[in-house]
Amino acid sequence: MQWILGIALAAAVFIILKQWGALTPEKKKAATWKILLVTGAALLLFMVLTGRVHVLTAAVAALLPLLRKVPALLRFAPMVRRVFGQPLNHEAHDSGSGESRHQPADSSGNMSVKEACEILGVEPDCAEEVIIQAHRRLIQKLHPDRGGNDYLAAKINEAKSVLLKSRA
Repeated sequence: MQWILGIALAAAVFIILKQWGALTPEKKKAATWKILLVTGAALLLFMVLTGRVHVLTAAVAALLPLLRKVPALLRFAPMVRRVFGQPLNHEAHDSGSGESRHQPADSSGNMSVKEACEILGVEPDCAEEVIIQAHRRLIQKLHPDRGGNDYLAAKINEAKSVLLKSRA
């Protein structure tokens, strides 16, 4: 059995090296990446079959090379939504009024204390320090520089200012 595998491996190496010489530098670069991916996949499969790696870990590792295709696939997201019957955000309107369901990103200034408490996750009679800590915790998670958006950051900031003004 080992002789057969050795002969098959030697033949594969011979064929690959023969075709390698005929490639242009651009095609050699692409072929190098393909060889690395195939070798990595074979090694991963070997490790799964021998019990050295769990199958779920191997599945995650196998999906990693596909992550670079995600931006190209996101172009098709609106088409997929239409196919499955979910309206796009700009198509969703309130009951015949013609207004969009989205609120503007700037804060309107009419947030209630109860709503501000719900946003920050604090009690209405809590101390200023608790408000500041809750604001800091949320803004660190949802700041636009860290993957959040302007609307959520504005609401969190507005909630903090409403609660601090209600204390004065």
